[in-house]
Amino acid sequence: SSYLFTLPVRGSEGLYMVNGPPSFTESTAFQRDSGKNCKAVAFSKDGSLFAWCNGEKVNIVNVTSAELLRSFDLPKAVCLEFSPKNNVLATWQAYTTAKDGTAGVPNLQLHDVKTGKCLKSFIQKKMQNWCPCWADDESICARNVNNEVHFFENNNFNTIANKLHLQKVNDFVLSPGAQPTKVAVYVPGSKGAPSFVRLYQYPNFGGPQSALANKSFFKADKVTMLWNKKATAVLVIASTEVDKTGASYYGEQTLHYIATNGESAVVQLPKNGPIYDVVWNPNSVEFCAVYGFMPAKATVFNLKCDPVFDFGTGPRNAAYYSPHGHVLVLAGFGNLRGQMEVWDVKNYKLISKPVASDSTYFAWCPDGEHIVTATCAPRLRVSNGYKIWHYTGSLLHSYEVPSNEEMWQVSWQPFLDGVFPVKAVKYQAVPSELPSAEPKPAQAYRPPALRNKPVTSSKLHEDEPPQNMKPQLGSSDKPLSKTALKNQRKHEAKKAAKQEAKADTNQESTQSSASQNAPRSAVPVVTSGDPEVDKKIKNLKKKLKAIEQLKEQAAAGKQLEKNQLEKIQKETALLQELEDLELGL
Repeated sequence: SSYLFTLPVRGSEGLYMVNGPPSFTESTAFQRDSGKNCKAVAFSKDGSLFAWCNGEKVNIVNVTSAELLRSFDLPKAVCLEFSPKNNVLATWQAYTTAKDGTAGVPNLQLHDVKTGKCLKSFIQKKMQNWCPCWADDESICARNVNNEVHFFENNNFNTIANKLHLQKVNDFVLSPGAQPTKVAVYVPGSKGAPSFVRLYQYPNFGGPQSALANKSFFKADKVTMLWNKKATAVLVIASTEVDKTGASYYGEQTLHYIATNGESAVVQLPKNGPIYDVVWNPNSVEFCAVYGFMPAKATVFNLKCDPVFDFGTGPRNAAYYSPHGHVLVLAGFGNLRGQMEVWDVKNYKLISKPVASDSTYFAWCPDGEHIVTATCAPRLRVSNGYKIWHYTGSLLHSYEVPSNEEMWQVSWQPFLDGVFPVKAVKYQAVPSELPSAEPKPAQAYRPPALRNKPVTSSKLHEDEPPQNMKPQLGSSDKPLSKTALKNQRKHEAKKAAKQEAKADTNQESTQSSASQNAPRSAVPVVTSGDPEVDKKIKNLKKKLKAIEQLKEQAAAGKQLEKNQLEKIQKETALLQELEDLELGL
């Protein structure tokens, strides 16, 4: 593409910009800031402006020309954010009170980007939710002050235009997109009263009748509210700090759906355990939840909160839709090994399964094609660095910082929606100079007494295969009987397993010849296209399986007959023959 992306990289080596695909070189336009004190960076929403603080100043540059536009003397600033249309830069520093206990100076500042003058300063003690929230067109700006929400209009911060006053507003989120702006507010329960989330349309904050929707729940110490892009509904993840049943270290979570038309529902999750992640598809009509004790389930639901597609179970705790919503990545980061599954959303087909081990960060590039994964301090202090992938599984670029250095942050330059056209989903891995980053699978530990004996596979749990939950069009509209449904599911599970096997053969046929000690039974079904050869392969596999069983009997101390011992001696020759046939495919 003709767009030159940049990725800022912040760490102990300073702050510098890397050009995105295809070059991955350090940007020469942006002068590296070599200080070790860069605490924060921020892009404007359209990606045209970039700001950072370095322990002396807060600087703003124009990204394309790299020209310094503004510089503010704010040595203690640790947080920065631009308003959506680039009119205001908000900065925050830690709040300090004077020695004699008198109130400290205002520590949240709003600066006019065009003139450089300070529009307003506020006292903002907590770092959490420090930044005021703007509507996308900047017509209103809101902040939570002493449990009520104050609204300002058109960046006039000297007049509070409106207040939303409920008994104790703990948190609020403004809807994205065009006017009218809607507000989701969360009020925690007290003295036996339930917690509730309410949706309002600005500025109608009259009595409870003026709310667009209301949902109350008892189990909530904290909530996360997620608007969809079209601002028609909010998903609420309500969690308690402690699980009363003692089943989960994470406390207990429930997922609720609230629409601006007043409808609300509890999303029924068919597996118990934590809710790790919930994300809206950018199309605003579906969402994906990752939930349940490991191995976790992942399911896509529609606006009726009915399951549309179930990804089965696997080692995952996060989900990420691409900016256009056509690809979904399910991943297991943090305490999992970094396995990713990349799915084509329209056809629910698996595209690739790259592995980004030790990742602490994942982000889609605005082009909907590329992904960055990173290992950052302080979450992990060793082997810090980042990798850039194409979603088809190819690793395109990898950088690791020198061993005595740390990397704290990397991110994509943002672009407005519509800058990048939607492209058809690819399955073929895009070409790359780098070898694929497949980590070697660790062999399971085997106690010395079992080391020369055949491997008996023992799984702690059976993985559930993916299955489509949509009522199949074309099938007669009357609901299927239970048996028919069961058979249909079995059939679909088989189909999915075949798909999996097909996707895995490319990787496994190369691995299986390399790792002779892998159990033979793990070799997937390969067809050569020649029925005669297939028959031979099948026969050889049958013979080898019989030999495995004889070896197990011998290991268990059974006296074998002479002809059985002769059979066992043929194993190497049979393996060789099988390998020749398979390699001749």
